[in-house]
Amino acid sequence: MFGDVKFVCFGGQPSRMEAFCGLVARELNINDHEMDGDKHKNYASGTDRYALHKVGPVLSVSHGIGIPSLSVVFNEIVKLVYYAGCKDVVFFRIGTCGGIGLEPGTVVLTQKAVDGEMNPEYTMSILGKKVRRPAVIDNSIVSELNACANEDDDFQTVRGTTLCADDFYEGQARLDGAFCDYEEEDKMKYLSDLREHGVCNIEMESLGFLAMCHHAGVKGAVACVTLLDRLKGDFVSCDIKMLKRWQERPQNIVIRYIKKKLGIINGVH
Repeated sequence: MFGDVKFVCFGGQPSRMEAFCGLVARELNINDHEMDGDKHKNYASGTDRYALHKVGPVLSVSHGIGIPSLSVVFNEIVKLVYYAGCKDVVFFRIGTCGGIGLEPGTVVLTQKAVDGEMNPEYTMSILGKKVRRPAVIDNSIVSELNACANEDDDFQTVRGTTLCADDFYEGQARLDGAFCDYEEEDKMKYLSDLREHGVCNIEMESLGFLAMCHHAGVKGAVACVTLLDRLKGDFVSCDIKMLKRWQERPQNIVIRYIKKKLGIINGVH
């Protein structure tokens, strides 16, 4: 059932990854995938932890919020593709983020992932000891993804450093959480310092995702769309329709990559 998988696409929300399947099916001209009524079949329907869909050689998986949630799903997907006998599989995280000094709606391709202290390593505790795993990125995939950005796209695609936070509020210097022990001046200095160090965006999964890809010997890349410029505020101001269109931007970049690898032009092999 899963032996033909070549690409695994992870994203936060189950609904977004189910909708992504429809985009994949249209772009790859695949009509024989399993459906459950008017929705794409969820092969993980026996659990509420995540959703798992398949369209041709593409798996679409939801991972929830943050590295701990992602880690559970990642482990199980790695086992799935291993036992299914899949070869040369490429993993993608496709999501949303906060930009730093970028126009909202910009797609950021992560060429370096760091933690809140600018370390390019994912740190976890195993058997009571800290273990550090480097988030080594295959820049050839990043370059290939960047080449999939078209000149006539109505959005910008950039490469840069992604800060992977442990938290949505204080960990990202927000002022609107239940706790905030710093002032707006402190926030702005921190974000400006990040920008000076080449950080383009902030999210909550890239470091763990890329470190686990490297540790598993799997090629992986991260493509996220910015929903706001954190130098100008903490709130997303666009409407739902615009938000959905923006969310499709990194999805389309990844689908273009997949089509190139499969030799598909306009849905035809």
